[in-house]
Amino acid sequence: MRLREIPITAWVGLFGIALVVFCALFAPLIAPYGETEVVGGVWQAGDSQFFFGLDNLGRDILSRLIYGTRTTLFVALAATVISFSLGIILSFTAAVSGGLVDTVFSRFNDLMMSIPTLIFALVVLAVLPQYLFVLILVMAVLDSTRVYRLGRAVALDVAVMEFVEAAKLRGEGKTWIIFREILPNTLSPLLAEFGLRFAFAILFLSTLSFLGLGIQPPTADWGGMVKDNKDGIIFGIPAALVPGGAIAALCICVNLVVDWLLKRTSSLKGGRGDA
Repeated sequence: MRLREIPITAWVGLFGIALVVFCALFAPLIAPYGETEVVGGVWQAGDSQFFFGLDNLGRDILSRLIYGTRTTLFVALAATVISFSLGIILSFTAAVSGGLVDTVFSRFNDLMMSIPTLIFALVVLAVLPQYLFVLILVMAVLDSTRVYRLGRAVALDVAVMEFVEAAKLRGEGKTWIIFREILPNTLSPLLAEFGLRFAFAILFLSTLSFLGLGIQPPTADWGGMVKDNKDGIIFGIPAALVPGGAIAALCICVNLVVDWLLKRTSSLKGGRGDA
């Protein structure tokens, strides 16, 4: 693949993701002030010293935005990886096994999907201790139901193909068939779904933090920053718009990259088929 073949939209997405990752890795080194350090007056306007101004407690918004990338990115990525691992393993197992296993897994998944995700998360998080790993697991389990639905659909399409039947006739086990036969041939839609699920995890985490059941203060995260400064909008203070814009920008960047990767993998498949 040549660099000049990458479209400008993908470059924009890659740059945005790289910037967020850089901020997450080196937050203590590049942030002008500490994560919880009070440096001035409440909702002070932006100037040469405080680029985005100060928040509702007099903390530097830029510094908290940088620190917030670490929390937001880690939680969203961890939840997405766990949800994908759980959803793909269960869905592929159901598709390969069929029969009672497929029925039990699918009906339980339908039951979980029938419950509104946000309401279910709010109820569970209100009961369980508010630890970071609990938040990640709740997000992952709820999101894995969506992954299961797609994974089972694509796995059923591949499971009936001749090379899978040949593997079964050779005596290959279910693990071999799942990871060596089905998974490599379903990467294109799964890759697109991973990007969408990651963007959804960012939005879902921000929603939970805004409602008070996500990342707990004083730890900085983008959804919590919107919640802390939402009252300023009434007085024309844009402090809540900065983290809100960061959430939107990251989701757009992720979707731009996923869209490019999906088109690229699809074109490669078409090229191999034509040859």
